[in-house]
Parts: sequence; C-alpha cells; structure tokens
Amino acid sequence: MTDLLPRSRPEDQGVPSAALARLVSALDAIGHVHTVTVIRHGHVVLEATWAPYERDAPHAMYSVSKSFTSMAVGLAIDERLFALDDLVVELLPDLVPEEPSPHLGALSVRHLLTMSTGHAAEPDWQASDEWAREALAAELEFPPGAHWLYNTAATYVLSEIVQRRSGERLSDYLAPRLFAPLGFQEPWWLQSPTGVDAGGYGLMIRAEELAAFGQLLLQRGEWRGDQLVPAEWIDLATSSQIANGDPASGAWDQQGYGFQFWRCPDGAYRGDGAFGQYVIVLPEQDAVVAITGGLADMGPPAAAIWNELLPAFDTVEAAAPLPAPLVIPPAGGARRDTELEYAYTAGPIARLRIGRECLVINGIELACAPHEWAVGELALDGEREWFGDRVAVSGGWQGDDFIALLRVLEDAVTFRIRVSPSGGLTITRDVGFDGPDVWSGEPATTAAGEAASSVG
Repeated sequence: MTDLLPRSRPEDQGVPSAALARLVSALDAIGHVHTVTVIRHGHVVLEATWAPYERDAPHAMYSVSKSFTSMAVGLAIDERLFALDDLVVELLPDLVPEEPSPHLGALSVRHLLTMSTGHAAEPDWQASDEWAREALAAELEFPPGAHWLYNTAATYVLSEIVQRRSGERLSDYLAPRLFAPLGFQEPWWLQSPTGVDAGGYGLMIRAEELAAFGQLLLQRGEWRGDQLVPAEWIDLATSSQIANGDPASGAWDQQGYGFQFWRCPDGAYRGDGAFGQYVIVLPEQDAVVAITGGLADMGPPAAAIWNELLPAFDTVEAAAPLPAPLVIPPAGGARRDTELEYAYTAGPIARLRIGRECLVINGIELACAPHEWAVGELALDGEREWFGDRVAVSGGWQGDDFIALLRVLEDAVTFRIRVSPSGGLTITRDVGFDGPDVWSGEPATTAAGEAASSVG
C-alpha cells in the first residue's frame, strides 16, 4: 500500500522515541492490540503492528464508522441536500408511522447526530429488514434534544437520509469527496437488507487510512491544498454539542458528545469503535493516534496514551528502539499424530478435525502449528458475526487437551478451541457485545481413525 502520509524520525517532530517505545510496551502488555499509528506535525512517527495482524489489510471499524457518517452528513448539508434542523418526518415520510407522535414530529437531523433522539433505550431496530422503519416506530420517551443515549439506530437513519437525498449509498457518496482524495483503497461498508450502508458500524478500512482520517480532522478538513470537508463542519462535529455525563469527573466517556464524535480530556476528541478501534485527535499537541484491536476493555489503551505519550511531547530523552518483535503469543504446546473429529452443535462451525499439522473446519483445511501463526482463508457458508475470511491459526497439545487459537485478521474476533478427547469440544469467542460466547460439541464418531478419514 502506498504511504498516505510522510514518515519522520520521532525526535525531528518533538516526540522522544523512548516515549514511543514505552507506549508500545504498554500496549503490548495490554494484549490484543493489532496496530498503532502516531502522527505528529503531519508525519508518521510510529507505526507498529502485532503479528499475525497485517497492517495493509482492511480492518472492521465498528463505531468509528459513525464519524465517517458524520462527514457525509456535513458534506450533504454543505451541498444543500438537506439542513441540520430539517425534520425526519419530512425527510423520510414513507418510513414514519402514519400518525407520528409529537416527539417524533420534532425529531431533526441534529438530534440524530447528537444521539439525543429521545429514546430511553436503544430500539430493536434490526428486528426486520427495514431498519429505519423499525427505529422510527420505537417510542420516544423524551423530547428530542432532552436526553442523551448512545444509539446506533440514529446513525443508520442518517445513512438512510443521505442515500435518499443524494441518490447514492454513503460509501459511493464519500468515494469522490473523501475516500479517493485521501488515497483509500476500496473501503467497504456493510449494507442493510434494503441496500443502505449500515452507517453506525460496518466500515472496513486500513490502519493508515484510519490515521489519515484523523489527520484530515486535525487539519479541519483540508488535505494537500483542497478543502475536502468544510472547516466549520469539522469544528461543529468535534465540539461538545450535548452533555453525556459529568466532565469534571475526568471520565473518558463523560466529556461531552458532538456529531458522532466523543470529546476527551485535554482538549482532545475521538471516534471510537467496539473492541479497541480508535482515532484520537489531539489539537493542542498537533498529533493523532490511531489504534485497531480486539479488546474486551477499551480503557487501558487510552490510559497508556495519556500516561506515556502526552507528557512526552516536546521533551528530550535519549533515543530508544521499539520492542521487537511484536507478536501476539501463539497457542504453544506440542504436535501429536492423534487425529480427532468433532461435531459443533451451535455457532458457525459444524465440524472440526484435528490433524498433526492442520485444522479442518467445515471441510476447509488450515495449517496449524504450536509455536507460530499460519495464515489462511476460512470462507464459511451462511451467516456469521465477523468480517473477512483471512484467519491466523496456532495450536498444539497441552497435556491431554488440544488448544488452538483462531484470529480473524480483519476483525476483533478471536476463537479459543479446546478439545479434550474424554470431555468433548469447547469453543470460546473472546469478545462480543454480550460478553464471551461459548459453544460445545461432541466427537463425531467414537473411533478417531474413522473420524479422521471421514473428511475429504
């Protein structure tokens, strides 16, 4: 992939390499960080990737997608396709109930952007194929603008409005206006069953593309002499438009909310997505930090940035190399000639065979060794709850059990597979919106040799 931003020696941009080394060590200790990029004065001073993840591969952004939707809304408003205070009942008349409530009648684009729709709880907006209709049918317990509630349904309705008014999906609308000028390579956005980009999640871009987006924000929409997004919109979107808690608490999630952006301490702001996707913009330091990951707890990376990086800007220390190599530990264990096959009673995997140097999942063979990661393709039929087919696998025998790790390289998801010849199969997905998921299975046959030969 072509570099989107210039590179620089950290010290030349007022960042001690020793501080970057401490930041990387702190992120390494947290675990499950996939990439980190630091920009200072428009130059990349740090780009680190934890194997087996691939820096040039697309990665699921989760709710960072919302910040891109905000840019599309701002551009559409600048093009006078609609206005900030236009009413949703007038923009989407065929998707609202025949007799909208007074609260729904007062709902505007501004309220969708600020997550102040009036819902007391996020509606079950994906209960049918018509996501916007479901979202707009839900009761609004509060007047719009009176109550903040994080609400992905609101962002999807914004996507529907942009598509209706522009005639293009979000991704197509942004392509010539944002993605192509920034140098993005084939960004991809999940669509609803009715062909509308999901808006609030589902965007996949690369690590440096995420960082370049942060630099665009830092430059108030200017990129190489062209004003891609109006500076006034960037200022509105990234400033506090509504309270979302007590800023005096110093809490990461209570510093105010903008138009699909979170405020942070010390004058910073961010787009963030589940499981450790961040683009943090630090205007006072003229810096950007972008992270991708697969974290159950999103707090520690932010703490590492604030503890290790912010105090170090424009200080002087002796130069220090980054920790190397950066590798998420493989499964470990030993190889054995034993071959077993299991039936998976729930979840995305129907059958699993363990060979001496491979796993066979639903008939797809993946190389598998104890002390290294092997990358392959796992294109499963039917629905699944992660993005991308590329996976990394490592596994070996630990005592009486076979332990394997399977990492989806373009997403946050990791599976831990545990096979006990006497006790069956357990598969744990370590991150999910409802916590870890656990599935179990039993041997497909009683004879290991027969099980092994039953898979072609």
